[in-house]
Amino acid sequence: MKLLIVGAGLFGATIARERALKGDKVDVLERREHVAGNIYTENIEGIQVHKYGAHIFHTSNQAVWEYINQFATFNRYTNEVIANYKGEIYNLPFNMNTFNKMWGVITPAEAEAKIAEQRAAMAGKKPENLEEQAISLVGIDIYRKLIKDYTAKQWGRDPKELPSFIIRRLPVRLTYDNNYFNDRYQGIPEGGYTQIVEKMLDQPNIHVELNTDFLDHKQEYLNQYDKVIYTGMIDQFFDYQLGTLEYRSLRFETEVLDMDNFQGNAVVNYTDAETPFTRIIEHKHFEFGKGNPGKTVITHEYPASWSKGDEPYYPVNNSENNHLFTSYRELAAKETPQVAFGGRLGLYRYYNMDQVIAAALQFLQGDFFNKK
Repeated sequence: MKLLIVGAGLFGATIARERALKGDKVDVLERREHVAGNIYTENIEGIQVHKYGAHIFHTSNQAVWEYINQFATFNRYTNEVIANYKGEIYNLPFNMNTFNKMWGVITPAEAEAKIAEQRAAMAGKKPENLEEQAISLVGIDIYRKLIKDYTAKQWGRDPKELPSFIIRRLPVRLTYDNNYFNDRYQGIPEGGYTQIVEKMLDQPNIHVELNTDFLDHKQEYLNQYDKVIYTGMIDQFFDYQLGTLEYRSLRFETEVLDMDNFQGNAVVNYTDAETPFTRIIEHKHFEFGKGNPGKTVITHEYPASWSKGDEPYYPVNNSENNHLFTSYRELAAKETPQVAFGGRLGLYRYYNMDQVIAAALQFLQGDFFNKK
């Protein structure tokens, strides 16, 4: 089979590798100047810098964990996020350390009582927006200091204007455990993420072309290949003919500092309204301080509105956008049955890295490649 993969991120690379191993001739087009998509890492001052935001691999899927460990050795990094609210430091996710700092409580029973007291403001009322939903889950104090302004920055809207389903639940732990994730497996690949995708694509049947935009010659490519896997924006593929899906974007400012340690943690979230960025990432802490002596690399992450031509990072999965996406899926099935859409943008869905791999492996088990 002559197969074209559009996009050299995790989804595309997984499909490319597995089909190449089956004997398919696979061409991979990538519009950026590098492979690995948003998990791309670059060596700066001996530090693996996450160029498109922090990526911590975590999963409870043993098959996915074993799969990705073919391509890298993972360290034992545990994601312990710090929240900075106007100089006050809190642990995330919400746990006994958070509650002790917030209210001075010591025991789980005291914390439960305080949370119940705080939630009473929503007693008997059905949450109608994100703000009310958050208060109904964790109370007023935590919402005000750790959720409200951070959410407003992230989404570009007041939480009162956001639907409640965005946060159906919030993790509340009645233990002194700062591990952000509950997954069985967690870590950072020693030497960064880029190597993983490079090794996936290192097959004699795979040819990669960088700095190449599929959409510049879309019809020509469709005519040349038996099957196409497209991991870009599904609405852009169809030239937005049914309408434009909504996305949120991000802006990154990265700098090298002449010091060993800037903030003492890989990720610090800034949850107040006055700070324009949402977090600072200090990349050397992902690999336990590795890097050149006297140097560290930090990235300020700024949420941004999205318009055509900007880099899309997060789908805005409200009911209106999800309905429009369904219409695009129906259009794709009718007009381009030889094209499959995958990844975050192709499926208009927020995916963690393990979910991307799992989705790709599941797709490979389907009948798409058997259809004429």
